[in-house]
Amino acid sequence: MPELPELEVTKEFLQEHVVGRRIEKVEVLQPIVVRSLTDLEFTSLEGQTFTEVGRRGKYLIFSLDALYLVINPMLSGRLYFCLSAERRLAKTFVIWHLQSGIDLRYVDERQMGKIYLTPDLSLVPGFAMQGPEALEVTFEAFKERLKRHRGEIKGVLINQAFVAGIGNAYADEILFRARVYPFQRRPGLTGEEIRRLYEAMRAVLGESIVTIRERMGDQIHLKFRDFLAVHGKGGSPCPRCSTSISEVRARGRLTNFCRSCQPGIMIGRSRSLRG
Repeated sequence: MPELPELEVTKEFLQEHVVGRRIEKVEVLQPIVVRSLTDLEFTSLEGQTFTEVGRRGKYLIFSLDALYLVINPMLSGRLYFCLSAERRLAKTFVIWHLQSGIDLRYVDERQMGKIYLTPDLSLVPGFAMQGPEALEVTFEAFKERLKRHRGEIKGVLINQAFVAGIGNAYADEILFRARVYPFQRRPGLTGEEIRRLYEAMRAVLGESIVTIRERMGDQIHLKFRDFLAVHGKGGSPCPRCSTSISEVRARGRLTNFCRSCQPGIMIGRSRSLRG
């Protein structure tokens, strides 16, 4: 799932390369991912020009003439910026043919993402309920917002109503950096752990943006995760202490962490363990 770091760098690239380009033609090849929250069809964008590209949480926002095109890629949605002559992938759902023979294509292997056309961002499902941006929230606000939640801290971090932009992968990285057990319930966190979580969140997300920016180029569809410390590394040695990284399937998601650096006891039976 693309998260804040990938989407932030994608936004920067698109801001530079699609803003000012006219949309020559729109092809909706498979309409299952598109939602018009206005009486206009997606083809009404033909002849319009992208005026700005922004990001809010895990949404990309394309500004047009009095309308917004909002993309929520969810698990597997990807944007391809390529020449119109390039071969189309099987799971290509929408193509915006831009001037100068350039395409912006939306591809989604699991067809779970959504693309909205709307005059009002608050009409987009889930958009208005988002908390402050993870890289913009102050420590005091972070600490106060935590008090509203009593569940496991990883579940809190990926709750977009808490802070916006963090998903499963970067939650693992933040918790590892902060040396906090992912299944620790929020009321059990110490003041020092909360401080470490906040600082780890800012450091992990900021450093990841820099790394992805250096490597992505125009390949905005690629997902760079090999540089992460623990996520997706189950069974590998911990980069801090060399203990085998654990992999737990629980609460409907995969969690990677180091049992030595992040000690704790998981409560409940819904889990599958490795490491």
